[in-house]
Amino acid sequence: MPEPLDSPDHLENLQTKTVDRITVSAALLHDDEARRHFGADLGSQGVQALWLRVRNATDRRYWFVRNTVDPDLYSADETALLARGDLRGEDFEALQQHLRDESIRVLMEPGHVTQGFLFLPREEGGRYVEVRLASDAYEAQQRAVATLEPSPENVQAGDAMNPGPPPRAQFRELRLGFALTLPDGDFDYERLDTTLTYAGQSLPDLDLDDLRAELERLPCCATNADGDTDGDPLNVVLIGDAHDIMVALSRAGWSFTHRITLASVTRMIGASLQGEGYPVAPVSSLYAFGRKQDIALQRARANIAQRNHMRLWLAPFTLEGRDVWVGQVSRDIGVKVTTKSPSLTTHIIDPEVDLTREYLLHSLLAEGYAAGFGFAAGSRAATPEEPAVNLVEDPYFSDGLRLVVMVASEPVPYEEVVGLLWEQSDAPVAEGQSEAASRNVFPISSEGLP
Repeated sequence: MPEPLDSPDHLENLQTKTVDRITVSAALLHDDEARRHFGADLGSQGVQALWLRVRNATDRRYWFVRNTVDPDLYSADETALLARGDLRGEDFEALQQHLRDESIRVLMEPGHVTQGFLFLPREEGGRYVEVRLASDAYEAQQRAVATLEPSPENVQAGDAMNPGPPPRAQFRELRLGFALTLPDGDFDYERLDTTLTYAGQSLPDLDLDDLRAELERLPCCATNADGDTDGDPLNVVLIGDAHDIMVALSRAGWSFTHRITLASVTRMIGASLQGEGYPVAPVSSLYAFGRKQDIALQRARANIAQRNHMRLWLAPFTLEGRDVWVGQVSRDIGVKVTTKSPSLTTHIIDPEVDLTREYLLHSLLAEGYAAGFGFAAGSRAATPEEPAVNLVEDPYFSDGLRLVVMVASEPVPYEEVVGLLWEQSDAPVAEGQSEAASRNVFPISSEGLP
């Protein structure tokens, strides 16, 4: 039987934001919380319950655009069928009605609080949730008509019966984003506490010129635990506090990762052998600033052998009061057996690491979370003809620059993004092409066009 939650306000990952007199609260239920609240095991069926509350203190009606949260969301009846299990007829009908009654409505009336659940495909570790509210079209049109007054000239001319095209309605859209974590005890972010990383130390606070100089002085690459062998290049720098970094990256499709444990390595090997996905698979340890990465994220794909992944270290300096994260990003394109890894297997990286660096930049720009960006020297330069190698002897080539991104706390339009005019990066893709590829780029005039 269901045991409804005493108060969703006490859920551990609850977040609340207010924009223009509309307050939205959001939280993800753990599987056991959903089981108690609904009386059905939603988690085992791959369903995740998202609780939402919308306090609309405006005088406008808003529509909740549900599919922007997840286009593959489940309806109440669909969820009931998935969770039916061994339920008998009456119990199933009760569950079905309970899920319907607990679903959040789509229309947000003015001066009202509307709350309830959305049922989403289950994601481990948490997810980014964007709540998008659009003003009511009919109401907006009525407001526009009410502001239109016929002119005396038109009335005298007999045009009152033919006033012309209707006035344009002034629509409004609000977007509120939440990075909701759902820890299970095995995620690396659960142990992240930036206040402890350099506890007791006074970190230098740099301006932009000093930051550029410091980045150019940093080691080119991450290393092994002993610090005596270079690994993958340190080719990315993100500026922002941990919360902003996690919001921006999760909004851009990057997910959290499990720590390396016996269970996670076993699961990873099994997924690799079966050609399956493991969207929160662990990332092996590399070292910088005398320690392994503070946090890792990945842009997973259907097959565990293929993913973009990134390691980040909190740097021992800040930029104008903001945290600086130095990292390494690359793309996994396969798996190989090696004695150089404790698990005896490792991913093969795409040798064109600058293309993955560009992928990270574009993923942040696409979602508006890059307030500014540029490139600084300091990473390792190498060519396809004379590539560098990482710790497991995968070759790579690069222009040797580091992508620097000032991460925005709220989305920024592309036309407002600031450019750091430090270094000009090479154009990825072209870096790895031979002279034969030049036939695919040619002047317009060569087509015989005017």
